[in-house]
Amino acid sequence: MKDADHIMRGRIGGAQTFAATPRGMAAGLPRRRGRALVSAMAIVAAAMLGTAWAQLPPPQTAGGVEYITGGFGADMSEAFKAAESDYPLALVFAATDEGGGSRPYLADVSVVIKRGNGEVVMEVPSAGPYLLMRLEPGSYAVEATYMGKTQTHNVTVKEGGPTRQVMTWERP
Repeated sequence: MKDADHIMRGRIGGAQTFAATPRGMAAGLPRRRGRALVSAMAIVAAAMLGTAWAQLPPPQTAGGVEYITGGFGADMSEAFKAAESDYPLALVFAATDEGGGSRPYLADVSVVIKRGNGEVVMEVPSAGPYLLMRLEPGSYAVEATYMGKTQTHNVTVKEGGPTRQVMTWERP
């Protein structure tokens, strides 16, 4: 051995053993295996943490309110779901069958947000099934129109937690 900082090897009962030394070991594995294990763990962690935020579209502003919209595809959908907790109001747009079955996501929904007194806060089209907004706490009316059919839902945005409203339209 060149120095004491390398792997010390021995045999006990015919099986090769490794003793932990400062430079030659990672988690009790030979140096190459230890590095591979650490690299694999870093890749898995990056995949779990990075994909949810990496694919969000840039925020936009309407009526002084920041929002993001989109969410088609598995990665984008997961990214929007993960981001919901950062936005006080989350709207989700879906369609149902006549029997109330399948809920495919929708886009091209025209959305108007009004204060309780009827004042329009913002008016935006959705670019996907999710519309996340940074609205101030208060009561709002959400008017959403898809293929000429308008729905209105009253929502209350509270301090400290997101409000989620799912809006569905029956497919023709």
